[in-house]
Amino acid sequence: MTETNPVPAHAPRIVPRESHGISRKDISPNALKVLYKLREAGFAGYLVGGAVRDLLIGGHPKDFDVATDATPEQVKALFRNCRLIGRRFRLAHVIFGREIIEVATFRSNADDGSGDRETHDEGRLLRDNVYGTLEDDAIRRDFTANALYYTIEDFSVRDFVGGVEDVQARVLKVIGEPEARYREDPVRMLRAVRLSAKLDFSIDDSAAAPIPQLASLLSGAAPARLFDECLKMFMTGHAEKSFLSLEKHGLMPALFPETAKALATNRSGALRTMLIQALRNTDERIRADKPVTPAFLFAALLWPAYCRELAVLQKQGVDANVAQQRAADRVTLHQAERIALPRRFSLPMQEIWLLQPRFSQRIRKRVFRLLSHPRFRAAFDFLELRLSGAPEIAEDVAFWRDAQTQSPELLAEKCASKPQGEGEPGVAAAPRKRRRRRKPRGSQADPGGAEPAMVPGSGEAE
Repeated sequence: MTETNPVPAHAPRIVPRESHGISRKDISPNALKVLYKLREAGFAGYLVGGAVRDLLIGGHPKDFDVATDATPEQVKALFRNCRLIGRRFRLAHVIFGREIIEVATFRSNADDGSGDRETHDEGRLLRDNVYGTLEDDAIRRDFTANALYYTIEDFSVRDFVGGVEDVQARVLKVIGEPEARYREDPVRMLRAVRLSAKLDFSIDDSAAAPIPQLASLLSGAAPARLFDECLKMFMTGHAEKSFLSLEKHGLMPALFPETAKALATNRSGALRTMLIQALRNTDERIRADKPVTPAFLFAALLWPAYCRELAVLQKQGVDANVAQQRAADRVTLHQAERIALPRRFSLPMQEIWLLQPRFSQRIRKRVFRLLSHPRFRAAFDFLELRLSGAPEIAEDVAFWRDAQTQSPELLAEKCASKPQGEGEPGVAAAPRKRRRRRKPRGSQADPGGAEPAMVPGSGEAE
């Protein structure tokens, strides 16, 4: 196991312009405006964090953060297009249209007794607004790769903690004692997973070792913050790697407890197969510059939990329609206690789930009704996704794929006109016996049914 990081020296290593590959042409012009204006006003200003790290390895960062010795109030006085945010960690946002340059004042790890630094009994930082020097700021950052400062004074990079070497070695190391730093802010464990997946960095042994034991601390993180972190993990092109790393480091039960339980009890592995395929498809869409939506992503992430809850309710004899809605509501509610999923995403997510049983129907009226549903396309894409773990639905996928390209007249001929043919696309119509549709049934022909056959590996869900 790699040794724990030594206490960083306070004398910085200065990497001159000729020894690194950072060019001003690769830096946001708005970030440069902020840096130059701070300097003109007599303040120090540095490009810091992920932007410097990514530029060093030839990346193209989207976000540019600045660190300065100016207080948030002084920054606001300099820029008319500035607003101050946060109480736990006060920041200045300088707004240029759709781009926001985040400006943070140098922080210190020391408590000056002012009450601007407050720590929970477990070590979690509740408030961190004690200002310090550049050296103080470098030591209090999370990973050595993120504690690098680019200056426009001489276009050099300042390194107080060995971050340049770690970036070159593509390794994530925690600054200071890892367990204490994770207790200060448990979300750092997720950041380690996300950055390692995004950058293809390894997590240093000393940084990885405490994570499984401290994963439960994530229950104390703000649900809204965890939602934002999930979007960064799963919707920026490295979703599959992030998921595998969450599993590897024991973070899935802390972040998605019911999904983790469902995956662990699904003996066939069908649910995991489908989830991995969903994440892989998301990555491919992002690489192809196609749109992705959190509703579809969370529909996939929570589908195993939904299937498990649905199977439990069905075994209890709950009516199929009621079981579907109740399972969707329970999973959504329980997950919201951990991750704040906004209703604009949770409601479409539930619709995607609740439309799945309707794909097994072939009654003419219901076929056309489903095709006209505003959520049809997303639900059909989800049906295709399910095929990766449930080959038994191949006939449904083929029927509905063709249904989208056929004329209404031809499609009507292929549909049944009575309930007995719901699962049989080729059944001939018998128009005058359609009232039989109203007869109560508990079979798979139930149009609102969420029969276990709909659930990949349903017999193993518990």
